[in-house]
Amino acid sequence: MADPARRRMTPEEFFAWQLHQDERYELVDGIPILRHRMMTGSSSQHDQATINIIISLGTQLRGSGCRPMTADIAIRTSIRSLRRPDVMVECAELIRDTYEAQAPRLVVEVASPSTSAVDRTRKLEEYKRHPTLRCILLVETVLPQVLLYRRNDEGWAIETFDGLDTVIDLPEIGGRLALSDIYDGLRFEPRWDPTAAAPEG
Repeated sequence: MADPARRRMTPEEFFAWQLHQDERYELVDGIPILRHRMMTGSSSQHDQATINIIISLGTQLRGSGCRPMTADIAIRTSIRSLRRPDVMVECAELIRDTYEAQAPRLVVEVASPSTSAVDRTRKLEEYKRHPTLRCILLVETVLPQVLLYRRNDEGWAIETFDGLDTVIDLPEIGGRLALSDIYDGLRFEPRWDPTAAAPEG
């Protein structure tokens, strides 16, 4: 793994530096930080959910002017910070040879044990400050549940979607996500029921 630069970088310096690295980094307050889940690799649950979301949105949005993007493309969350959501949707003209989204409307973070705390706290607040974002999705992988933060006139409202028969409408990008599509191929552990009778013996 390459040794990150010791001095603080601008986003432009970071992108030039990142081209010569073997792994993906984020820029946090000017310091390159190895993207957390690259340390241990993504679980199959995380990987499958991410792919499912990209397939679903890519099919729906084809020809609409909006398109999903992978973590190869960064989003600028402050003057010296760049993040790499698992999935992002941008509705703007495609610019060649750029590594940064220009006008993202939706970001998706798929939960991972090593990143869940950061995704739900610091990164969430950074995303909320981005002027063009309208929706932030936090997707669980241990159960079929999605949290949606949606921007409105008063700020951000949170909605919870549970169960494989649920559909998330996303008029902000002209699409929708069915939880049955997000979780296609994933397997979940049975939920513990505290009201169930204890085994005899």
